[in-house]
Amino acid sequence: SAFAMQHLRFKPSLAWRMIVISLGGIGQFLIATSSWIVVMRIVAIFGSPAIAAYTIALRMMEFVFLPAWGLGNAAATLVGQNLGAGQVERAEKSAWRAAQYNTFFMTFVGMFLLIFAEGITGLFTVEPDVLRIGTNCLQILAIGFPAYAVGMVIVQAMNGAGDTETPAILNAICFWILQIPLAYILATRTPLLANGAFAAITVSETLLTILSVILFRRGRWKTHDA
Repeated sequence: SAFAMQHLRFKPSLAWRMIVISLGGIGQFLIATSSWIVVMRIVAIFGSPAIAAYTIALRMMEFVFLPAWGLGNAAATLVGQNLGAGQVERAEKSAWRAAQYNTFFMTFVGMFLLIFAEGITGLFTVEPDVLRIGTNCLQILAIGFPAYAVGMVIVQAMNGAGDTETPAILNAICFWILQIPLAYILATRTPLLANGAFAAITVSETLLTILSVILFRRGRWKTHDA
């Protein structure tokens, strides 16, 4: 239909629904971002080389994750579209198919980083301590790439179904309740030092994937009132 002025009319009920749905998404970003900042503070205990190494690793992760995030967004779109069309089974299949493709991609990238982590880190620094810590960080984070791949797609699939609250709760459990305390304990109470903080990221992200898959299989998102 053609555009008309009535399409610009403010609808309080629709605006409220959009706000409610977005709150969960906002919470997810705030929880995840704040947890990574706290981990940065923990890493800072080991001095500027550790901070520099962690920053380099994060930048590489952001670059690598771009295609994976794209697949996650595609899953969200397909789930929302199919649920709207009443095709619940197809919505679920779309999410699993996207997770499968993402796992293939992220596993390959993870293996590449495991093998060439030192060379990649060396592109950004020649400082021995930064190179050593950055290499360890990339390799530790890369171990969890297959898990990250599934988790980011399944979480986005739930978001696409309008169930943004569940991923927000899972983020709070995995990042605030697990990741931050675990990173501090492993970094300060074990011989792992900064590597302990990096390991905590891999552990928490893997747990997020496991919990997301369990709840996705239970199917509450299929009947969620967006």
